[in-house]
Amino acid sequence: MLIAAVIALGVGTYAMRLSGVLLRDRLELSPAVQRLLPMAAAALLAALAGTAALMAGTEFAGVARPAGVAVGALLAWRKVPFVLVVVAAATVAALLRLAGLP
Repeated sequence: MLIAAVIALGVGTYAMRLSGVLLRDRLELSPAVQRLLPMAAAALLAALAGTAALMAGTEFAGVARPAGVAVGALLAWRKVPFVLVVVAAATVAALLRLAGLP
């Protein structure tokens, strides 16, 4: 059963990718849709990052994780080197958890 599901998902993924290549010249998008498509990927990534930062399974992750992510986002916005962003975000989350915040 698992092998059949993996094969079905693989065939479906391949067909979806192939349809994009085959329909590229036949499908004409409106200028509004063409302007919005590049932003769709950024919106999807932002939604995934927000969900991962705020949720642990089906429940709220607590204060420490979102606070660490917020510090990391602030430092990344200020163009601090990536290593320092990761270390600062982890340090903030660890210190808040050490202080007893979930």
